[in-house]
Amino acid sequence: MSNESKHFETLRGRLSAVVAIPVTPFRVDGSADWDTHAALIARLMERGVQVVTPNGNTGEFYALSAPETRRAVESAVAAVAGRAEVMAGVGLDLGTAIAAAEHARAAGAGSIMIHQPVHPYRSAEGWIDYHRAIADAVPELGVVLYVRDERVSGAHIRALMEQSPNVVGVKYAVPNPVRFASVARDAGLHDLTWIAGLAELSAPGYWAVGATGFTSGLVNIVPRLSLGMCEALRAGDYGRAMTIWESAREFEELRAADASADNVSVVKEALAVLGLAPRHVRPPSCLLPQPTRDRIAVLTEQWRQEGWL
Repeated sequence: MSNESKHFETLRGRLSAVVAIPVTPFRVDGSADWDTHAALIARLMERGVQVVTPNGNTGEFYALSAPETRRAVESAVAAVAGRAEVMAGVGLDLGTAIAAAEHARAAGAGSIMIHQPVHPYRSAEGWIDYHRAIADAVPELGVVLYVRDERVSGAHIRALMEQSPNVVGVKYAVPNPVRFASVARDAGLHDLTWIAGLAELSAPGYWAVGATGFTSGLVNIVPRLSLGMCEALRAGDYGRAMTIWESAREFEELRAADASADNVSVVKEALAVLGLAPRHVRPPSCLLPQPTRDRIAVLTEQWRQEGWL
């Protein structure tokens, strides 16, 4: 095995974990609060999180300016300080994505996650070409594909892997574990790290058919809960994992309601309840109605009573 292959094999192992998607805190005037951003990521490090993805969807990637996305990566790399993997989210048009990937490399990130292309007209060949161009621009970095479209097949992923050897993983966010199991096996179950991309509620089901990691926004609030689920799944203790699942269920269902309209708002509200970050979001997200805010306060207190906080 070459040194390059060993590097990517090691990276694949690191990504078999809770992949934290940190929020981007905003002040009341709408500007990004980078001091709080760094403090939140430092809190994740103190609690043992091993992978952080600045510029993920929970970080409001699509509401950030290009300078802000660069600053988010720089802030994360500085706050992590070598203690975990920084996997920077990149995307949008091809030129922007390549520039972001090159910046992530220069800033010290070890890998990138390529957001699902948002173009309304996507061919299979174009999907492969888009990801190959980005991966090939940063051959030293590991690349994780963010798949939200069930039309992306295992054969598409395999074709990309054969052309771009730095593709090391897939964040799979199609809400269909049967489809996931088939795609993973057609692409190469043991040739990539498969990350359940729909957070804690999907993790046990996807883990049972091949995932070895999962993404989380909840980890911003209760890291012990998310890490506890990961530990239970690694041990094959699905009873324990489902007990933790019950603790996460209502909160995650609030995030998923109405096609995930309040996904980030719910996370930021909980952080505000705990006094860790402001609740402000940017359009098209919005602040929560008072009854929902009250319910989130109840849930955070329940986590405290259960020993997660």
